Amino acid sequence: MAVIQAHSPQVKGRIERLFETLQDRLVKEMRLRRIAIKEAANEFLTAYLPQYNRRFGVTPLNPTDVHLRPGRGVNLDRCLCLKTDHTIRNDHTVAHNGRLYQIKEMVMSRKVTVEERLDGSLHMVSPQGENLKYQKIVERPPQAAPPERPRKPRQSPLPPRDHPWRTSPLKTVARKKIYTQTIK
Repeated sequence: MAVIQAHSPQVKGRIERLFETLQDRLVKEMRLRRIAIKEAANEFLTAYLPQYNRRFGVTPLNPTDVHLRPGRGVNLDRCLCLKTDHTIRNDHTVAHNGRLYQIKEMVMSRKVTVEERLDGSLHMVSPQGENLKYQKIVERPPQAAPPERPRKPRQSPLPPRDHPWRTSPLKTVARKKIYTQTIK
């Protein structure tokens, strides 16, 4: 049996329709029962979902469960997390969600992937897949002022005496007239 993967909502229409129905119907059912807190909503769902499944459930033509267990080398914590690529700055820091983190190891790459796991932990991984040691920077260090260089007074360069800027435009026009008259 070949597995056909669905990569768009149009292909997954059946499940998308179910989600749309549940999002519409559940809100109305909970509003009718005046449920406003999460604990009451969870309690309501334990009774509502079996009734919904009995009423609208369809028995599949092939009851075989085709779910596969992940392989031995698959780390689900690394697969099921938010991954963000960042560039390592020149001072070996990474900015993520408005916070700075100092990388404590030498990294051969200029990129790092930050993984936010489901348990709330944060991991930095190099492109080679190695976990990197890092430390959160609580307070930004003050920037060092650049060293002051002695400044020489600026001198405007003066054009030489025979430069065209030193001649007046009237003299230039007069020279052109004389030159053109002599050529004719």
